[in-house]
Amino acid sequence: MKTSLHRVFVGLTAALATAGCSSYGYKGPVSDHFDGERFYNAEPIEHEFGDLLRWIRTRDNHPWERVEGFTPPAPPPARVTEGLTVTWINHATVLIQSDGVNILTDPIFSERASPFSWLGPRRYHPPGVAFEDLPPIDVVLISHAHYDHLDRPTVARLAERFDPLFIAGLGLESWLRDTGATRVVTADWWDTVDLPAALSVVAAPARHWSRRGVFDRNRTLWVSYWINTPVGAVYFAGDTGMAPHFDAIAARLGAPRLALLPIGAYEPRWFMEQQHMNPADAVAAHQALGAEQSIGIHFGTFKLSDEGQQAPARALATAVEDAGLVAEDFIAPEFGQRFEFEARIER
Repeated sequence: MKTSLHRVFVGLTAALATAGCSSYGYKGPVSDHFDGERFYNAEPIEHEFGDLLRWIRTRDNHPWERVEGFTPPAPPPARVTEGLTVTWINHATVLIQSDGVNILTDPIFSERASPFSWLGPRRYHPPGVAFEDLPPIDVVLISHAHYDHLDRPTVARLAERFDPLFIAGLGLESWLRDTGATRVVTADWWDTVDLPAALSVVAAPARHWSRRGVFDRNRTLWVSYWINTPVGAVYFAGDTGMAPHFDAIAARLGAPRLALLPIGAYEPRWFMEQQHMNPADAVAAHQALGAEQSIGIHFGTFKLSDEGQQAPARALATAVEDAGLVAEDFIAPEFGQRFEFEARIER
């Protein structure tokens, strides 16, 4: 009985990463992914409450261990004026620095991915860059409304300290402003937002869903981002299942120099496959995009599913080899690991 109750508790607390209280949403014209009230995918994500109960009842739940005594690498530079520097901080939080502009994706520095400070998916690894060591943040990209990607305490801290421009999918403007943001742009799929210097961002499709409360499922849009920099494009997938949108992005925008692709929170596949890629899916996405190089994200920080703590990195190495790629083509980074890309020399 104790084991059964423990599984129920763990399952319900993990589910808090996609539950909570909110009434925010979007109102606007019908489109090919919006029916006038809610957003949807071309390939629907179809789960019922009974599927969640089945997952809780049948979990093959591999334990994680909290990492203690972590010493992060040296803090990132204040600005990068030549080339491109990309630092994986944790989960889907990545610092992208180019042309003097600092961009932060899906920032979360809290101890839990949850509406509560005392309950919900806990942090198992400290951030690779401490909040206090962040350089000035100019732009924050939000992929969607789930708690492990849109963290209220972190958004409030960033707004107070840096007053950055927040870019998010349709429907999140009021939430961001109520949390302290003063500069907000919301975008539909394929919208372009100009940034300072020579940078710009295109909001691109993803296959996912959104929710923070009981009644607001899919009332806000989920997006990925294509970031144009002087040394090549960076694609940030946010959170997504495998789907044809990667082919559509490549056809419309080209091949990115770097893709940031999720590789974690994927077991059991029967439950997670529609919304989260596994490492083999991520390698297929890397190939569909034609990315020059890819870096794994969305793993090793919060336990949101059943696979082991080190499983995504190991499975990625296998998937890369099986695809005939070399290890450098798709890397599972260390926390705080920094990658530098130089401008190409025209011949």
